[in-house]
Amino acid sequence: MTAVFLDLDGTLMESHPGILASLRHALESTGHHALAETDLAWMIGPPFDESFRKMGLSSHDAVMAAYRERYRESGMFEARVYDGVFDALGVLRESGARLYLATAKPHVYARQVTRHFGLAEYMEREFGPELDGTRNWKGDLLVHALAETEEDVTKAVMVGDREHDIAAAREVGMKSVAVSWGYGNESEWRDAGAVIDVPDALQTAISGLGL
Repeated sequence: MTAVFLDLDGTLMESHPGILASLRHALESTGHHALAETDLAWMIGPPFDESFRKMGLSSHDAVMAAYRERYRESGMFEARVYDGVFDALGVLRESGARLYLATAKPHVYARQVTRHFGLAEYMEREFGPELDGTRNWKGDLLVHALAETEEDVTKAVMVGDREHDIAAAREVGMKSVAVSWGYGNESEWRDAGAVIDVPDALQTAISGLGL
């Protein structure tokens, strides 16, 4: 049977309202007013440590702390599950596939989100990095998840919207499906095994990969 590893933000959920509001709050409250006014949507998906460094914030502990405070209070629930996702997950599960969450969001937050929005009941297990940054890189996360679940990588697929999802899958020898409705763009999906535009195309895309 197929093991399907699913990204969260931009794949299962439209989560940018809470994430961006929390990021802007964090930047403004730590004195980075100009950065708070820029387009921050590119930060959704990759680990924040990496993105903060790209912004020139070599020391960003205070920014991260302010982000997490705002996100815990309300940001994580300023989101919605994309239309069609529940149906797509149901079809996959009925087909015998085993579903796992594989997100760059720390699992302590991700599990609250999936439980709140009703996604947790579809997942066999849920994987995300630790708050200290352990397994921030999704390739490391997938290696850990494969070891924990004892899934066969040749019968597994990563589903996500950003280049990090696709690159991580390729790194560990896993096939991948990119979704176009999230926060990535066509240039990020070149190495994906398939690209889909609607959730109900997911099972067909996975079958088309020979899984």
